Amino acid sequence: MADQEEEDLRMALRMSMQSESPEPKRSKPRESVGAVGGPAGPPEESPEAKNRKVQRELMAAAAERRMMAARSAAAASTAVGSPKAEKSVAVTKEVKGVGVANAAQSSSGVCKVKNVNLRKEISAAVANQLFSMVFGSEVTKDILAQWSNQGIRFSPDPDTSMGLVQHEGGPCGVLAAIQAFVLKYLLFFPEELGQGTTNVLQNVASMRSSESACVASDALFASLSEDMKSRALVRSMSEILFLCGSNRRATVATLSILDHKVEGPGDSSKDEVIAKALEGLSIESGCDLQKILRIDTHFSQASACQRLEAMIPIFQSRMGAMLFLISALLSRGLDNVQADRDDPTQSLVTAPFGHASQEIVNLLLCGQAVANVFDGKIDLGGGMSLKGISGNVEVGFLTLLESLNFCKVGQYLKHPKWPIWVVGSESHYTVLFAIDPSVQDENELEGRETQIRRAFDAQDQSGGGGFISVEGFHQVLKETSINLPPEKLQHLCSSGFIVWSEFWQVLLDLDKGLGGLKDPTGLMGKKVFNLYHFNGIAKSDLNGSQANPGGETPIQRPRLTKLRVLVPPKWTPEEFMADVKLPSDSSSKDTVVEVAKPEPSQHAPLVDCIRTRWPRATCNWVGDPPSIV
Repeated sequence: MADQEEEDLRMALRMSMQSESPEPKRSKPRESVGAVGGPAGPPEESPEAKNRKVQRELMAAAAERRMMAARSAAAASTAVGSPKAEKSVAVTKEVKGVGVANAAQSSSGVCKVKNVNLRKEISAAVANQLFSMVFGSEVTKDILAQWSNQGIRFSPDPDTSMGLVQHEGGPCGVLAAIQAFVLKYLLFFPEELGQGTTNVLQNVASMRSSESACVASDALFASLSEDMKSRALVRSMSEILFLCGSNRRATVATLSILDHKVEGPGDSSKDEVIAKALEGLSIESGCDLQKILRIDTHFSQASACQRLEAMIPIFQSRMGAMLFLISALLSRGLDNVQADRDDPTQSLVTAPFGHASQEIVNLLLCGQAVANVFDGKIDLGGGMSLKGISGNVEVGFLTLLESLNFCKVGQYLKHPKWPIWVVGSESHYTVLFAIDPSVQDENELEGRETQIRRAFDAQDQSGGGGFISVEGFHQVLKETSINLPPEKLQHLCSSGFIVWSEFWQVLLDLDKGLGGLKDPTGLMGKKVFNLYHFNGIAKSDLNGSQANPGGETPIQRPRLTKLRVLVPPKWTPEEFMADVKLPSDSSSKDTVVEVAKPEPSQHAPLVDCIRTRWPRATCNWVGDPPSIV
């Protein structure tokens, strides 16, 4: 009997690898075989007939798998290794995972054979490794509940309809990263989202040309349809997963307990079906993951988008955030994730509050689960190093911790391709964005500052501490063509190391002809622009509560705040406190030039984050201060 089973498996595998795929044979309807594995009584069919039926199921499944794989062969050729060998291994694993014995035991076994070409189980070892990596060995039920009760859903509130709403603490890092990419498509690629994009483009153009009031306006996103938002979400999720998969593959994780009838755009009936199916479901171990998790891997954006679009109702369910994190980790590969990290013994979800770690956020933003936000690597000696961001990114990252001198965000994350940043605080992630890409444009002074700062940071081995050795300092001067007078050079090098803040003040007082940044007018570098801040966590709207009559419960909803940002010139401390006196070229008399001081600034922790990107920026807004917690 065992020899016959092995022969069945080999036959199915040979048929799946034929150059010309045969027409798959179809088995009888499920109802007709429902008594194969009855709990009591002898089987109605002979063992020989039963084996022939199982053999037909295996051959049909393998043939169907082969035909599906053939359609994506061109895209699969870019994957690492031999695509044909990888497909052969996948078929072998999946057929063996079903098993002839299991198929012969019950009708559910037959069902697994029929669906083998759609989803794949993960092994118990992978499930245990995955659960341990994410949650660790001492995770609390509260943290598991946070991550098991957060879907990926847009806000129903009209003012924040473009935003993903968060109800549970913990998964905000996942939601904020997805939100950043969603905004990228809504703001800068609306023409790719189908019908209704004309109004969006007009609104964006209107808002970019507007320099009016500091209000949180909903006009920009007023014309967004549900279909447009859904397509933006699908595109964003696909891009992130392929980013994690080194632009070669994307793995999508879904749940085995949900029937195919829930696939497709979400509606209330599907939500009810999914909610009922998830009743009582809890994830408390790797064994629980192994039982319910099913994955499939895609090698083209089109295939991945099609699959994600079909699975949107599942990602909108209470398991959505966890499923997307698992998809990203599997797209990267668990071993690669561990290799990215500086300390792979720690869980990715941090104790005691269950927040997403910086490694999770970096994985979703740049495709690597590194723990740091500086550029490149820092060599610690002895073959040890700290890993940072390796290259340019689509959307960036700012953090309050930099303003508190706990870390240093590098130029890659501060200067992303699109003006969108995930903002981190001690306990929460939100999103800051601009609708005008020109806020990233550098004038002469900013471009020169970026050049010098990048050269300085390349010599900084302190992990963003802002100081370098004398030897490294001379290399910076050489690379940036700065010619310091001997007395200033000696002063900076007298302590044995050079601090950025002191070096910067010397540059502000050094003539441009010597490579410095001295600005005779005191006006170069001034910028005025608008930023928007979105906090997806549903909180009480204070403005709304003040307007609610009779002390009614304030509205719980996300918040979108518009900020007016003014970046003053590159002041020196002396210039900031006094008028600038400039010698006249046409006479020996001194001409006093009145330089306008920056307007008084409103303050909130978000302003400190903004100043890590635009030093000395002042911000104003209408209403309650923007919250990053």
